[in-house]
Amino acid sequence: MSGAFTARTAHPGRAARPGTRGRGTRGSRTGTRAGRPHVVWVLPGVLFFVFFAVVPMVLAFYLSFTRWNGLGDPQPVGLANWRKLLSDDRLTQSLTVTVLLTVVSWAFQTVVSLLLGVWAAGRQRNRAVLSAVFFVPFLLSSTAISLLFYALLDPNFGIVRADTLGSTSGAFLAVVFVGGWQFIPFHTLIYQGGARQIPEVLYQAAAIDGAGRLRQFFSITLPQLRHTATTSGVLMVVGSLTYFETVLILTQGGPGSDTAILPYLMYEAGFKSYDFGYASAIASFLVVAATALSLLLVRLTGFGAMRSAREGM
Repeated sequence: MSGAFTARTAHPGRAARPGTRGRGTRGSRTGTRAGRPHVVWVLPGVLFFVFFAVVPMVLAFYLSFTRWNGLGDPQPVGLANWRKLLSDDRLTQSLTVTVLLTVVSWAFQTVVSLLLGVWAAGRQRNRAVLSAVFFVPFLLSSTAISLLFYALLDPNFGIVRADTLGSTSGAFLAVVFVGGWQFIPFHTLIYQGGARQIPEVLYQAAAIDGAGRLRQFFSITLPQLRHTATTSGVLMVVGSLTYFETVLILTQGGPGSDTAILPYLMYEAGFKSYDFGYASAIASFLVVAATALSLLLVRLTGFGAMRSAREGM
């Protein structure tokens, strides 16, 4: 009897976990030993990304070395489209407009969405209701929003009697505002989630030290949201490089070519001049520029070295 007692105490968990081997076998089929999901669960997302992102980019890169009008077979032309791209005067102007639009849109959307996100992070019910209302514009398509503002800015029938879209500054600011009106709710949601991850004890300690709300915002909230700002900023930059529908409907690249960003230049080359090889070269250049800019932002902000699970998103 004492021997049985000794045997049970020597192996305290053996009798309490019958069938452990069976569970371990089943777990190895669907996950790792650490209990993490198996790689098979990411397969649908990977396939979706490959078919709808990687394959089109590869095809566009291939067409950039051909001459094709949309009919027949593409004819190889080597680097002719790329040489034409680098010597095109419209590229310099379009690239300048694109960079300026990206910078101004980033500054406008970051300030507004940061303030709204921090405010919406409060637990009051009225803030939750208003946050849901603020999110409505993001649910609409860019085409519908652009058509709405095109009607509102019409000098004859809209609420603004001035020809806003007929001036260079007016057309540019209209594109910035319409893009911000649509995407600020999304970035507000990102900042709201990031602000709610900040430990409340930091604000309590700051209040004990006599710090007011403004000092807490600059000393606690902003530093804690720096990685959230990086995530939001990368999405803003990439998104502002693709404001095609807004420019097409609101300004059609005008007045003149003052709002002709790179995606609109690509549209003109492909669907007005039927030079899909040159349009593919512009598209490939845009992909490379957006990727390089995103990696540069991540590198400069130190996002890849984030260690704290409580900081930002």
